[in-house]
Amino acid sequence: MGIIAFIIIGLIAGLIARAILPGKQSMGLVATTLLGMVGSLVGGLIGSLFERNGRLFDLHASGIIMSVVGAIIVLLLVGAAGRRRVHA
Repeated sequence: MGIIAFIIIGLIAGLIARAILPGKQSMGLVATTLLGMVGSLVGGLIGSLFERNGRLFDLHASGIIMSVVGAIIVLLLVGAAGRRRVHA
């Protein structure tokens, strides 16, 4: 997958993850794209645990779904770290 496709999928996954999770996430378009890109990597690693074809970065529907799942996981972890830091 090319870098442009990775950035576009990251943006889409980040936007969907932010739309799914309730609450206010104060981040801009670049941060949302980075969230989706990291989520795509996390989702790809989780997906590779269930699929053994050796192709981690192929573009397919389950990869996009796992990118959104990974972005949601990253968003929850960032939110939990932010809440812990503010209250500590």
